[in-house]
Amino acid sequence: MTGPVAHVIADDAEALAVAAELAAEFRTGAAYRDAERRLPRLELDRLSDSGLLGITVPRSHGGADVTAETLAGVFRLLASADASLAQIPQSHFVYVAVLRRQGTAEQQKFFFEEVLAGRRLGNAQSEAGTKHVQDIRTRLVPQPDGSYVLEGTKHYSTGALFADWIPVLARGDDEELHVAYVPRHAPGVTVVDDWDGMGQRTTASGTVRLESVLVPRDRVVPHHLTFRGPQLHGALAQLLHAAIDTGIAEGALTEAAEFVRAKSRPWFESGLETAAEDPLLIQQFGELALGVRAAGALLAEAARGVDAAAADLTDDSAAGASIAVAAAKVQAARAAVEAGSALFEVAGTRAALNGLNLNRHWRDARTHTLHDPVRWKVQHIGRYVLNGTRPPRHGLL
Repeated sequence: MTGPVAHVIADDAEALAVAAELAAEFRTGAAYRDAERRLPRLELDRLSDSGLLGITVPRSHGGADVTAETLAGVFRLLASADASLAQIPQSHFVYVAVLRRQGTAEQQKFFFEEVLAGRRLGNAQSEAGTKHVQDIRTRLVPQPDGSYVLEGTKHYSTGALFADWIPVLARGDDEELHVAYVPRHAPGVTVVDDWDGMGQRTTASGTVRLESVLVPRDRVVPHHLTFRGPQLHGALAQLLHAAIDTGIAEGALTEAAEFVRAKSRPWFESGLETAAEDPLLIQQFGELALGVRAAGALLAEAARGVDAAAADLTDDSAAGASIAVAAAKVQAARAAVEAGSALFEVAGTRAALNGLNLNRHWRDARTHTLHDPVRWKVQHIGRYVLNGTRPPRHGLL
């Protein structure tokens, strides 16, 4: 699977322009795709062909190597149009980053060519029925010839159904964490579309079964080494989640305003001709806008913090970036849930009609914000501010 297929984006400005163009395209039909649970295969092919999936490939390998601020902006734009569609490539960029940090020169050359050609990376990391999220029981068993055999079952595997490669988080015989990059259709790999979430309905975040999957040695990356020094793995992953929540909030607020202007009737006691003139509604929209704008501002600040830390990576710069991202994630989660819910209060009874599917914003927000608890992010922020305690290096902050 080599050779150029996708467009290659040149720089940050082009990446944002392409994302804005695709967001406008994806917005049309987003409500229908969610209501009918029509998986976005064609839309993902458009995403691959556009070159957006290759924008974090280093310039030394032919990529645009965009900033974290630009990458967050891309996800924010896509999520404002279709939160499910934006969620699918989140792991793609996380596992490109793993290759950037821990991949060998040969691994980087091969996979960066794949990514620039439009190939998609999925994920197989979370497991159900274990003690906690980091209790990984999938095994990477070494063989006499230097290869490995993968055994395990993964859940919430967003992107795997649509992937060309599935990065699998597994433990070796030394109990350390590794990532095995496995072809989607490799013998022994089964991807089951059994995702049944109330929100993000078209991410196909189902099950991946790995049964005696042969993995060559050069397809395994020592992920555990990422956490033996200052790192931005968790900060980048969480930044993209915050960008998705911010986009959901913006999409919900935009659609609420459009609905009120075009379809809402004024309350009879107001004596006004249109709902949009109602000072009580205007006040509510102002309050909602404050929360959404705060999320956007914190997201941009956090992204710049990640970029600054990447340029001078130390324990202190990594900690500062992680705390900034945690703050952005907390505010974005709150804004997304609030905007998705308040949409109905400001738009009125007609907004609750199933045929409009306006509830997808709240369902997407409520589902996505469960990904990792913001209560723990607030704890880490408090410890950092009060006692100077750096956040842990577990990759989820």
